[in-house]
Amino acid sequence: MESQKVTIASLQKKKSSGQKITMMTAYDFPTASLVDQAGIDTILVGDSLGMVMLGYQSTVPVTMDEMLHHCKAVVRAAKRGFVIGDMPFMSYHISVEDAILNAGRFIKEAGCDCIKLEGGSEMAHVVEAIVRIGIPVCGHIGLTPQTATKLSGYNVQGKDAESAKALLQSARDLENAGAFMIVMECIPDMLAARITKELSVPTIGIGAGKDCDGQVLVYHDLVGLFERFTPKFVKQYVNLSPQIRDALVKFKNEVESGAFPGPEHSFAMKPEEAKKI
Repeated sequence: MESQKVTIASLQKKKSSGQKITMMTAYDFPTASLVDQAGIDTILVGDSLGMVMLGYQSTVPVTMDEMLHHCKAVVRAAKRGFVIGDMPFMSYHISVEDAILNAGRFIKEAGCDCIKLEGGSEMAHVVEAIVRIGIPVCGHIGLTPQTATKLSGYNVQGKDAESAKALLQSARDLENAGAFMIVMECIPDMLAARITKELSVPTIGIGAGKDCDGQVLVYHDLVGLFERFTPKFVKQYVNLSPQIRDALVKFKNEVESGAFPGPEHSFAMKPEEAKKI
């Protein structure tokens, strides 16, 4: 397994050579350690942590402080993986100045390798401004969870010719603005393939078909730790929730019955020392 730190150049090289790029979310030190040890190329500290870690109903309530807290933990664990900090809702929408300031916090305070923000052509000027000061930006088009209400829910985007053309133009505009990579979420596979072929920067798909330059999933979906719903595009590689629940029930029952802790889990004292007490 490669041990050299993943860079923008190595990600670009993978696209050029036709090698697939891997991306996985992580929100804490132990998870990020496992993801890094598995050799995953890029680790996304997504604002999805609001739903899978903090119990929010959507990603909208997530704050900058919450994002930075989790990013710091992930960065401490990532020895090889390229860490992407996800800018939360309203951290880059009010003004370009705010966007630059908050993007800078991900780099300066949390130690992330880059930031990601949602939006297409309408956000190209923000991407350009952040890139201009030296912060790498990963774009995100298609289903953008922060603005799911405007999109009438968590629905596939770009299904008709007009909206597909708009997404293609958004991808072009983000690349022209300096984005080094673009996540495409919940768009038809043919459209994702067209965008991937046209762009010179890597594309990462989530519900966008197999022809993207790489793929990303939410860790908690992949290992079965998020039970509220499972999107169609998710492949669950293991279902840990029932196993963890069973272990907790066994612990409860053994404590209540007196079976735990046993002698093997306890510390003994020499009898002569005990007599002195």
